[in-house]
Amino acid sequence: MFYTTVLFDIDHTLLDFEATERIAFRRLLEQQELQWTSEREARYKTLNQALWKALERGEVTREEVIHSRFVTFFAEEGRTVDGREVDETYRGYLAQGTELIPGATAVLEQLAGNVTMYVVTNGISKTQRARLKGARLTDFFETIFVSEETGFQKPMAGFFDHVFARIPQFDSARTIIVGDSLSADIAGGNQAGIATCWFNPDGKPATDIKPTFTITSLAELPAVLENAAVLQ
Repeated sequence: MFYTTVLFDIDHTLLDFEATERIAFRRLLEQQELQWTSEREARYKTLNQALWKALERGEVTREEVIHSRFVTFFAEEGRTVDGREVDETYRGYLAQGTELIPGATAVLEQLAGNVTMYVVTNGISKTQRARLKGARLTDFFETIFVSEETGFQKPMAGFFDHVFARIPQFDSARTIIVGDSLSADIAGGNQAGIATCWFNPDGKPATDIKPTFTITSLAELPAVLENAAVLQ
């Protein structure tokens, strides 16, 4: 393999966060005795995504994200809730989400023994670790790096500095990050001076953030890692 160290994002890359989020949100509404509607789900997703994007930009703290999102959402429903308590319940539902992106286990099995793999993910440590364990993916990785534990959020330089300092004999020229987010994974990898592979199964349009490689299926990844010197 040309690249010998592979950093994997989790959500929308290995685990199907859309499915996990959908199930968890419906269970939370049921617990709160509210009927699910597509409008409510869309409104929550818009609110939640905006907060996480603000966190990526350093405009809010992680605590503000996870403890204000449901206060805001339920206030729009005319309800006052304890943000911490509701978020804890919701994250308990998220932690049970083990739905996989097609081909995830197969590609990890194919790469195991040929490259060294690490998880690099934003999010809450307890939730992310539980999902990886439930999906039986934990053993594929040398170390799991979660933003909550590092003190930094992708794409911050501090996150990547933290990760690189903890990879034995780290070689930036032989390291690649694989993820679905241009703003977090690809921009962060570009700024950190490593190769980037954008996982884009839905054919999203390109932006001014340029990945080294783009794949639409995880099955394409081994060829990228093997033939990278030719493909660049």
